[in-house]
Amino acid sequence: MTRRSKLWRWAAAAYMFINVAGLAYAAAMGEEMHAMLHLALTLAGVAGYVGWRLARRGSSRDLPEVQQAEARIEYLQQSVDAMALELERVGEAQRFSDKLRVERGDTPNNKDS
Repeated sequence: MTRRSKLWRWAAAAYMFINVAGLAYAAAMGEEMHAMLHLALTLAGVAGYVGWRLARRGSSRDLPEVQQAEARIEYLQQSVDAMALELERVGEAQRFSDKLRVERGDTPNNKDS
């Protein structure tokens, strides 16, 4: 566990302790609105913690799949770039060969006619 996550856990524990103690104190003093506020803050803290845990668990599972998808897309992009380069080379060779034929005065052999 990293230092940062330990600090967040301590902060969350302090938050929960303060709100539960505030709830008990407000209830003992008969301050209903004050007690409801601490109850709402406690429930919000619990919901936030549960949501954070679920999000962390879900994202760690998706991470390898996302990385695999990104690797496949990168490979596909490299393949398309290589094919485009080869196609440009073929086109350049074709243009050069046509230019040489025109300079020599050769006509292409048409097998259709």
